[in-house]
Amino acid sequence: MASKVPQPRVRREPTAAEFSAMRESAQFQELRGTYRNFSFPMTVAFASWYLIYVLAAVFAPGFMAIKIGGGFNVGLLFGLLQFVTTFAITWFYVKYANKKIEPQSAAIREQLEG
Repeated sequence: MASKVPQPRVRREPTAAEFSAMRESAQFQELRGTYRNFSFPMTVAFASWYLIYVLAAVFAPGFMAIKIGGGFNVGLLFGLLQFVTTFAITWFYVKYANKKIEPQSAAIREQLEG
């Protein structure tokens, strides 16, 4: 008795014209808008937060030197919070992408590749 091994689904290779047409479609423009709705505000927020950190280090060294306890000061806390912020944004992006971006991109991929 021979077991039947399922064959992987062969995807069709879209043409350059199909890619160009998809790039101009409302469906693709919606995907780009969905991505931008997350990436631009988050980039501005993080860049602003980083700029505040750098400016405080340069122009407010007294504030950054305030001891918090346990050998920590405000500057070190702000520096560590930069890492926390980076990981938080990454986590939020993964959640957002899985919920909003991936379904749209999968639909486009399916339409192009069949």
